[in-house]
Amino acid sequence: MLAVFAATWIRPIWPAEQTLHCSLTLAGLAVLWRHLRQHPMSDRDFFLIALFIITHTFAARWLYSNVPYDRWLTDALGFSFERSFGWTRNNFDRLVHFMYGACLTPAIAAHIGGRFALGARQALTLTVGIIMISSLCYEWFEWLVAVCLSPADAESYNGQQGDMWDAHKDMLAATAGSLLWGFSSRRATRRDSPAPP
Repeated sequence: MLAVFAATWIRPIWPAEQTLHCSLTLAGLAVLWRHLRQHPMSDRDFFLIALFIITHTFAARWLYSNVPYDRWLTDALGFSFERSFGWTRNNFDRLVHFMYGACLTPAIAAHIGGRFALGARQALTLTVGIIMISSLCYEWFEWLVAVCLSPADAESYNGQQGDMWDAHKDMLAATAGSLLWGFSSRRATRRDSPAPP
């Protein structure tokens, strides 16, 4: 994670805006480090959190809405998501929000399930709620940043790309990631559980 973080700061394109985005990353790393000292987690859960932080850090370099993923795919594979799906905006930010839900859900569910002696279903239900509420709080934070900056700087930071429903779709993407993880893990648990005698 630290290596990717350092690499994204080589000749930054938008240093001021990238600093704003990365401030949350550094805060998240501090929280993760403190949490791990008191509450160990599985390698899988740590890997998923690391994957999210790496993706977020990578996206912050291009302020999310400028990540040239479609050009890279077109150059490498001759395939364009934007042309194939008729997208008129850069949707890399949606991927990061989706990964927030999908990658943090297992660690949060395992932690609160173990700490409060909850069943898997209860832990997952609370976790989905935590993902939804934290996504809402992040969108409030983006709104606060927007009202404190000039309109051009606010758009550069928030990356709405003209979509008035951007915040709603971002929260939905995070919720969908969390629900998808919960659905797939429950199916895997039912599949691996022994059949009744």
